[in-house]
Amino acid sequence: MIVLLGVLVVVLGFATRRNPLLVVGVAGIVTGLLGKLSPLEILRTFGESFASSRSVTIFAITLPVIGLLERNGLQQQARTLIAKLGTKLTTGRFLALYLLIRQLTAAVGLQTIGGPAQSVRPMIAPMAEAAAERRNGGRPLPEKVREKVRAHAAGADTVGVFFGEDCFLAIGSILLITGLVNSTYHTHLEPLHLALWAIPSAVCAFLVHGGRLLRLDRTLERELLTANAQMTVEREDARGCDAREGRSAK
Repeated sequence: MIVLLGVLVVVLGFATRRNPLLVVGVAGIVTGLLGKLSPLEILRTFGESFASSRSVTIFAITLPVIGLLERNGLQQQARTLIAKLGTKLTTGRFLALYLLIRQLTAAVGLQTIGGPAQSVRPMIAPMAEAAAERRNGGRPLPEKVREKVRAHAAGADTVGVFFGEDCFLAIGSILLITGLVNSTYHTHLEPLHLALWAIPSAVCAFLVHGGRLLRLDRTLERELLTANAQMTVEREDARGCDAREGRSAK
């Protein structure tokens, strides 16, 4: 059980806001030393783990491409597109539509077609922000409201792929569950059975989170009214201060 102290290193590292890569690396070394592995064996384990999960580093290829697209106006084009779709497509409705699309694509095995880096940051979040700005009379969003819109855009992507991917019978999690259950309990569980039982969960997730996204419009409207009223009061106070200073100067 002493080997589990490596988990404590991870908890303390994240609690003190240290670099995540450094925290995980130190936790792995601590765990290896507590498990009585030599430094060479720890290094070999790191190398084997990295080689067996090379797909994790695919972001090194996608990020420069996304940066190049953003530099050439991808976000501006996304905002222009959402502005042409009409006033009925609000932020909540747009994100609910994206949630449905994300679930359907994940259910047929297209998990990597979207994601926070590939689609949310360069396209989905700017389009959701543009819809909110249109409801705000074209005025820029307050920073707090902007961050909320971005968070809900990322949440729609995460919820969609999380509950949609289990409907695809060839996903790794389904194969892991069937392999573990069949080998441990000596049963014959087919991946198709789990995929079919995942459909009700996906439908419930869409109804619950879709409802939250539709309520987002009312929340944003209230926050924008409060923020605009506060800005108006601050503007009037600033004008009053300028007027008093002008009279004092005379």
